Amino acid sequence: MTDKMLARKDGGVGTVIFNNPERHNAVSLDMWEATRRILDDFAADPDIRVVVLTGAGGKAFVSGADISRFEKERANLEAARAYSAKTEAASASIYDFPKPTIAMIRGYCLGGGLGLATCCDLRIASDNSRFAVPAAKLGIGYGYAGLKRLVDIVGPSFAKEIFYTARQFDAQEALAMGLINRAVPSAELENAVKAITDMICANAPLTIKAVKGTVGEILKDEGRRNLARATELVEACFVSRDYNEGRAAFMEKRKPVFTGT
Repeated sequence: MTDKMLARKDGGVGTVIFNNPERHNAVSLDMWEATRRILDDFAADPDIRVVVLTGAGGKAFVSGADISRFEKERANLEAARAYSAKTEAASASIYDFPKPTIAMIRGYCLGGGLGLATCCDLRIASDNSRFAVPAAKLGIGYGYAGLKRLVDIVGPSFAKEIFYTARQFDAQEALAMGLINRAVPSAELENAVKAITDMICANAPLTIKAVKGTVGEILKDEGRRNLARATELVEACFVSRDYNEGRAAFMEKRKPVFTGT
């Protein structure tokens, strides 16, 4: 595994760290492939309840693709297609991840970094963060899947503004668009994210899984929705031990202890 990607487990939280601070955490193909391996491990670990994705160095979440490697990785149409297929597979592994995901954003969140953030369920940012997709300044075409994820979050008008202008937006503008869930002072970012992960870890995993799965079906084109799967996820909650535990804890006026079973 490349040393440009780090993984950490702390209680119920798995953390993915993009570790290329000298390039503002620009991402290369080997980093995308390492991300998939880390996520596969987190998905298989029953103790992990939520995953946080963040960048090292304090100046950037992810600043996008490593442009210095374009000559090697995206020099022509054939190479660009292969690159897009691999990066979209990595993005889909985040978007379709079965557990809650949070992008903890500090500093620059640009290009593919913004695309990465839109793959996460929640986006919590420091108030000094900056957001942009500079594709129009580089002549890069942006694929359907990535654009759809952005449109699903901010709507078509804001998505067009982001791409048409290619300018940087500050955290307050991103918050007004709905691009991020929260903007907090930089010194409070880790504590703000920890407060959310603590709440998620304390809640019923099957309920959260059902909500994530059902929202995923809602966002699909109508003809591709698997409503039977959404029903299965809901019914799994009502036959679980956790449902019994939740009712018992409520009656006994204590905090429930959920196991995901």
